[in-house]
Amino acid sequence: MEKSRLYTGGGDDGSTSLVGGERAMKHSMRLEAYGTVDEFSAFLGVLAAMTGLPVEIYSQLQRVQNRLFDVGGYLASRPGGSGLPPVAGLQASTVEVEGWIDALDAATPKIKAFVLPGGTMSAAHAHVARTVCRRAERCIVRLAETEDVDPEVRKYFNRLSDYLFILARYLNHNAGMAEVVWHPGD
Repeated sequence: MEKSRLYTGGGDDGSTSLVGGERAMKHSMRLEAYGTVDEFSAFLGVLAAMTGLPVEIYSQLQRVQNRLFDVGGYLASRPGGSGLPPVAGLQASTVEVEGWIDALDAATPKIKAFVLPGGTMSAAHAHVARTVCRRAERCIVRLAETEDVDPEVRKYFNRLSDYLFILARYLNHNAGMAEVVWHPGD
C-alpha cells in the first residue's frame, strides 16, 4: 500500500474543504472558529505534558481535548449540510466540567483579589490555555451571529475558561506557590 502524501495543493488558492466536501475560504469565520478550537487543544496538550501534573487533571485535560475534536468536527460542518450532526452529549460534558470546577474550587483557598497569570509553569500554561479558550469562545459567538451554532457549544467553552482559571489556582496551591495577585498602581 502506498503512503498518502501529506500535501494535496487543494488549499493553495486560500480555500479548504469542510466536512462533506464543500469549500470555504480559510479566512472565513467558520475556519477561524474551528482553527482556534484546534489551537486551544494544542495549548491543553502543552499543559497536559507538564511534569508532575496530577493524574486526575491529566485525565480531565484528555477528556476535554477529545470533546474539542468533536466540537471542531461540528464547526467544520455546514449546518443542515451533509456534515456532522450537533455534538452529541455536549450538555453532559458541560455538567462534568462544572463538577470539576466545584471540586477544584473546594480544594483551593478563597481569595478576594484579582489573580494575575503566573506561579508555577503548569499554572501559567493553564492561564494561557484559558485565554485561548476565551478567544475560541469569541470566534464561536461571532460565527453564531451569522450561522446556526448549537448554544451548548458556547456554554461549554464558557465553562472551560472557568475550569482553567480555577485549575491554575489549584495547581499553584497544590505546589505550595503563593497566589500572584494584582496590586493596583504597581
